[in-house]
Amino acid sequence: MDLEARSLQPNVKVVLLAKLREYKSDLNNLKSEHKRLASANSNQAARDDLLESGMADAMSVSANQRGRLMMSTERLNESSDRIKESRRTMLETEELGVSILQDLHQQRQSLLHANDTNK
Repeated sequence: MDLEARSLQPNVKVVLLAKLREYKSDLNNLKSEHKRLASANSNQAARDDLLESGMADAMSVSANQRGRLMMSTERLNESSDRIKESRRTMLETEELGVSILQDLHQQRQSLLHANDTNK
């Protein structure tokens, strides 16, 4: 995508490269937030397991927490998948838009050329 944007006309290239940088920045932010949340969940679960090991009902509490952790992890994975799918759709839409703009530009040039030859 980056290489394609660099090969376009300067006025289109600037806009697309700015969008591309913004999307890359958003993706990096989402990745770091995902890692932070995953790390926080695993650290909290390990801490809870250690604190509850001396309790009589530690097994039931631990199983309950594991279940909640598994549900949370599954929701996080589903959200990550939705984000990836949305990003893929967004990139496809952007590529389609660029293609349409290029086609329109070529058609405009053809019309201008035909108009010039009729004069």
